[in-house]
Amino acid sequence: MSKQKKIAPSILSADFWKLGEDIELIENAGAHIVHVDVMDGHFVPVITIGPLIVRALKARTKMPLDVHLMIENPSSHIDGFIDAGADYLTIHYEASTHLHREIQQIKAAGVKAGVSLNPHTPLNVLDDIIHDLDLILIMSVNPGFGGQSFIPNTINKLKQLKQILKNKNLEHIEIEVDGGVKLDNIAEIAGAGADILVAGSAIYKAEDPAATIKEMNEILSKLN
Repeated sequence: MSKQKKIAPSILSADFWKLGEDIELIENAGAHIVHVDVMDGHFVPVITIGPLIVRALKARTKMPLDVHLMIENPSSHIDGFIDAGADYLTIHYEASTHLHREIQQIKAAGVKAGVSLNPHTPLNVLDDIIHDLDLILIMSVNPGFGGQSFIPNTINKLKQLKQILKNKNLEHIEIEVDGGVKLDNIAEIAGAGADILVAGSAIYKAEDPAATIKEMNEILSKLN
């Protein structure tokens, strides 16, 4: 049986003046996961949020928190985000010096561990760690800013990753895509292998975010 396709709105595109309301909106509309982009101003140019916001979100929603660390030296911050309530914690291959140790640190806390790959990073860098993962996040834009266009070659990368997981009998690992996911491409992206679809501006900048989530769910339901 195929895994349920899940929508994970990114709060990077939410209105932080009314963040609680924006979280309630997506939960009531049928979103499955809250995607939290953490940026440090070093690995990517932008600085966003830290564990305090994650802790506040945990108290506000029943949806799992998918915390994506776009930061250098992730090992120094893993425990802080776990303590704040992360359900998924994803670190970048490109930012990690001791990837195996950091993945084990996450898993030892009972949190789902993920690794993210930038658009230029090949899948084979995961060969020695893939069996330890719960999630693989494929960046479909260059990390650091919201509102970018989907990089078309990501479709091939997703298909290759899906086949790799099948060949290794690792199909329980969830494949996530982040960047440029919209109503007009979500079916193709999910069909190529994505299980979790992160959408920021496509939802929060829409005229009717709730209707957009509903329409996305309708599209995905035909693929499940």
